[in-house]
Amino acid sequence: MAPGPSGAGWSGAGSPSPDVTVVVITWQGRHLIEACLASLRTQTAAHRVVVVDNASTDGTAELLRDRHPEVALVELATNTGFAGGVAAVLGQVETRYLALLNNDAEADPTWLREATAYLGAHPGVAAVSSRMLLTDVAGTINNAGVLLLPTGYGADRGLGEPDGEIFDEPVEVFAASGGAGVYRTLAVKAVGGIEPRYFMYYEDTDLSWRLRLAGWTIAYCPTAVVHHRHAASSEPGSPSFAFHTERNRLLTLARCAPPGFTLAQTCRFVLTTASLIMTRLLGRPVPDDAVFSPPVRLRALASALRLAPELMRVRLTSTRARRASVLREWRGVPQRPIPPAGTSA
Repeated sequence: MAPGPSGAGWSGAGSPSPDVTVVVITWQGRHLIEACLASLRTQTAAHRVVVVDNASTDGTAELLRDRHPEVALVELATNTGFAGGVAAVLGQVETRYLALLNNDAEADPTWLREATAYLGAHPGVAAVSSRMLLTDVAGTINNAGVLLLPTGYGADRGLGEPDGEIFDEPVEVFAASGGAGVYRTLAVKAVGGIEPRYFMYYEDTDLSWRLRLAGWTIAYCPTAVVHHRHAASSEPGSPSFAFHTERNRLLTLARCAPPGFTLAQTCRFVLTTASLIMTRLLGRPVPDDAVFSPPVRLRALASALRLAPELMRVRLTSTRARRASVLREWRGVPQRPIPPAGTSA
């Protein structure tokens, strides 16, 4: 369907022509969405708010229409996941900046002001990752940017570490977390936006990787603070989580990494899966986490192989040398000093 906003349209909060549109994706999140929106009402920067409801059946849409006429509500006919929800409305976002905020997150009042000011002062930066703190564990980092592990997996920088001075400085990071990321809208659109078939997980890493391939920088802004109820809207360790993270990692490598590295990591995935099958056949114990489940892993591999030929077309927009350079610079590197303000892409 072609989604269209209801209620207040795209006007949202703040001045008639704000610089940033905040997009919140929700599914069965009635119990979460009001706290998220309340934090957006306190923002000191003018903005618009768009909530994409992924065919919730818990009364989310009715709640938003009745209590939040200031929000542009886009109702989708089916659950398209986080990636599909963002992709559904990206074409209608015309503000200079695009902010993504999880429905289980609450932003400090200066979140948007700090993030957009940072982007304004650093023209070579396409995306800002926020200082995400765990709501349920006081003084603990949830995410301070995304790092690229040596295996090609993405990981939350700082996850579980005490918040402190080590996270007080802005740094360059490999990728921005889509849970509370602020982006240059035109840059996002120029590299193809969010891939909707990811459904959920790795869509933010894939986007940042493509921005890097296009010559942009990604930064962590410590003064852009968001509090996050980690996994309140998803289930880490579930078959769905394992399927999407494993499949989408393989797809991201196929789309963005050098072919040799992609082949090596895919072969490693296959060998690990075969080893898990043999272990079970021999009656030996295997961890209960779904990521170790052979059926889940085989399903993820089959889906990746099916989607890869079409999704790999994005490789035509970057050179082999650039893909090798980005991997070499960021594989296993958690952060780098930020380029000076005023540096262009």
